[in-house]
Amino acid sequence: MEERGTAHDIAGCSYGFGRRIEASLADAVATVTAALKNEGFGVLTEINVKDTLRKKLDVDFRGYVILGACNPSLAHKALTAEPQIGLLLPCNVVVQEAADGGVVVTIADPRAMFSLVDNPSLAPVVQDAESRLRRVVESLA
Repeated sequence: MEERGTAHDIAGCSYGFGRRIEASLADAVATVTAALKNEGFGVLTEINVKDTLRKKLDVDFRGYVILGACNPSLAHKALTAEPQIGLLLPCNVVVQEAADGGVVVTIADPRAMFSLVDNPSLAPVVQDAESRLRRVVESLA
């Protein structure tokens, strides 16, 4: 992982940033949820990919959880500026077991996601969301 700004970019991932932490999957999900809350985000959805793949396809997969995080104030500003922006919400956070132990936490980069939308009035919302989410990753150190 290389440093960019204050959070770490994930090698080969141009649309997210994150970091590796030493924790169990359950502890990492709890830690990330608390860090998101500290930055004004709530978790609206939690998808346990491992359980879903086991139930639907009868395959084994590593621990992998997708959290749908939302900051209501930022979401309201984005939706006011661009009514269809809900297609890109909420902010996805992936918490997954690493093959060699520990957990990798990755957050979708709002700048990359919102680059699909040609609306300059979203720039302050994107900057605010990115700053908050990078602080979440930094707090996981």
